[in-house]
Parts: sequence; structure tokens; C-alpha cells
Amino acid sequence: MIEQFKPARPIRLIAVDIDHTLLNSQQQLSERTGRALRAAIERGVRVVLATGKSFYSAAGLIEQLGLTTPCIFSQGTTMYNPDGTLRHQQLLDPAIARQVITYAEDRGYGIALYSGTRVLTRRRDAPMFDLNVRYGEPMEATVPLQNLLDSMPVNKLVVTGSDAKVVKALRWQLGMQFNGSARLLQAGVPSMMEILPPGASKGAMLKVLLRELEIAPDEMLAAGDAENDIEMVQMAGVGVAVGNAGESLKQVADYIAASNDEDGVAEAVERFVLLTHNTDDSAAPVGATEVNGS
Repeated sequence: MIEQFKPARPIRLIAVDIDHTLLNSQQQLSERTGRALRAAIERGVRVVLATGKSFYSAAGLIEQLGLTTPCIFSQGTTMYNPDGTLRHQQLLDPAIARQVITYAEDRGYGIALYSGTRVLTRRRDAPMFDLNVRYGEPMEATVPLQNLLDSMPVNKLVVTGSDAKVVKALRWQLGMQFNGSARLLQAGVPSMMEILPPGASKGAMLKVLLRELEIAPDEMLAAGDAENDIEMVQMAGVGVAVGNAGESLKQVADYIAASNDEDGVAEAVERFVLLTHNTDDSAAPVGATEVNGS
């Protein structure tokens, strides 16, 4: 990070990951972070959630923050308006989905299928239960997932395993099979892997939204913590990694803020958005603390 980094242009849009970035370890939005984002909105800055989660798991945050701009879900495979209407989506090839489900289930992995606002699974193992309870995904138990592929669009699949080692091995095996016909990633949870349409990412869907809003990428601040945030952090005028982020994201970020438990998102918004929008740059925004120089 360059300590004296400054955005080339005023920030007009903030894109922020949810888990391990916007929310703290208790899955809560802190008072300071909520205050900073609402202050940015009052100054005309748009706030966009960009998450791997489904729309319904984030609907409460949309209401809590009073968001009026479309948000990005399911790792960039869907974009929903704040009222829950679908704006854009990208779909996984059913043949790829069938191959993943069969191969993974035969080896004892759990599978969740993301279709629009729905998350479906055949069985709730421990990692899948964690996805449902800890991260608030509205998971439905259902018939074998292969039976749904001819009638239900698939945005992405989530595979869960007993630990990071076995999931890493599966990622390598599927990567050899697909050779670029699907995107494989792990997003901050070592026991989970995601299978997306090729080219799908939060960054790619944000490009679509920026074009529609007529906002340039260098007028965006993007904050995240994991591999799935790399594209949007790289393309942003201000790319932020929270302090608890993985090294791969920190290496491409313009600024490393405090951790999600220390209001890292609020710190970045105060420094790069609220101060910039003040007429007197010497006046710190309400609730600001000394900027982390890490």
C-alpha cells in the first residue's frame, strides 16, 4: 500500500463484500460502519453490495442501509434491484452442473445449487449447515439436484468438504476436467468451493452496472477480503483490502484498512469518500478515528 494514496477522481460508487468485510465476526454491521455508509449515501454516493450470497440473505442489509442501487449476488452471476426484481444473470451450463454434482456427490461432498433467489441442497452436512445458519442462506432441502437441471436455471454451485485439503484436491481435479469451461474459486471459507460460468465474477457484473449508471471504474471504491474480490478491487479507483483479507487480495489493493472487526470499511469510506466530499478536508467525519497505516 502507498501510504499517501489518493483517488484520481471523487468516488461516486462504493462496492463492498459482505461476509468478513462489511460485517464483523458476529455477522453484524457495526454502528460506525453503518453510519459511514449512510453518510456517503447522503452525499450522493451509491452503495452496492457485491457478495457470493443470495439476494434473500442480504435483503435485511439492503433495508437497514436504505440502499436504492442494484446489488451483485451469487459471485456476480446475478444482479437484483433493491425490490428483489432480477436485473441481469449469468447461467452455468447444465452439462457442467450435472458433471460437478455427480462427480462430487459420488465422493461424499455436499452440494448447494443457486438458482435466482433460491438455494437448494439434497442433504445438510456440517459445512452446509454452517452456510445455512452462520451466513443466513435460505437453504431448501430437495430431491436429487440432477433432477432439477432440465427445468431450473443454475447460476452457480457450492461444494462443501470436510476441510480445506480435500476441497483443494477437488478443485484441482475439476480444473483438469473442465479446462476453462467453468470458473472454480474459493471465497474466504476453506471448506467450500464454488463453480461459476466462465468469466463470471463480481468485477464483471460491476462493469455492467457501472456502464448503466454511467460511472467510470476509477470513480469506484471497492472493498473485500478474499479471492472472489480480486477483480473488483483491481478495477476500482480505490481498491481496499480489509486487514483480515488473504494475501492475494492485499497484493493488488491500493489500501489495506483495519480488519472487519475494527471497522475497516468505515475507515476506508471516511478516508476516501467522506473527507473528499467535505469542503474542508481538515475536518474529520463524525465517528472517524486515526487511519490505520498498515
